[in-house]
Amino acid sequence: MRTYTYEEQAVRLGPTELVIILVIVLLLFGAKRLPDLAGSIGSSMKEFRKATKDALDDDDAAEDAPPTEDGSQRASDPDADTGR
Repeated sequence: MRTYTYEEQAVRLGPTELVIILVIVLLLFGAKRLPDLAGSIGSSMKEFRKATKDALDDDDAAEDAPPTEDGSQRASDPDADTGR
């Protein structure tokens, strides 16, 4: 019989464990609240992805910004120390 490390055991979820988790969630939240809960999680994930995409686009735009008059790139952080 093979012995597993803690990390290997912590990741393994079989069908029995998943059923137990679903039953506990059903008991805690009730059948009426589960669709609302799933919808809230879905909209939160959508908003998070949009915010992440916007932040990455802002970073790309700052990197692609034209150089200033002195030839240096603009700082992407407005609070960055400019040395003045």
